[in-house]
Amino acid sequence: MQLIQYAKCSTCKKAAAWLQANRLSYEDRPIKEQNPTCEELTEWYHRSGLPLKRFFNTSGNLYKELGLKDKLPAMSEEEQLALLATDGMLVKRPLAVGEDFVLVGFKEAEWAEKLL
Repeated sequence: MQLIQYAKCSTCKKAAAWLQANRLSYEDRPIKEQNPTCEELTEWYHRSGLPLKRFFNTSGNLYKELGLKDKLPAMSEEEQLALLATDGMLVKRPLAVGEDFVLVGFKEAEWAEKLL
């Protein structure tokens, strides 16, 4: 599994600590330095079964600076995915990506259900 995270994110740190406490191995991928590609995001979005909006870091500064709350509803899925691929700081984190799952954000109960 890949854990796609931002080093300064407290939620990402909690997720990593939870994975370690549960002896689940993962490959760490820094989201700012190795932003997910449009192809990866498209695949993860379709595999996750989640609404695309869940992949956006709606509490992030960049999301707010770009006024995405008002712009996203008028954008196509392809446009939204392309936008997400431009900057890792737009992407909700952490992301846990395995062969048969994609988890967006850290909710301990949800992660436990999928991973334990």
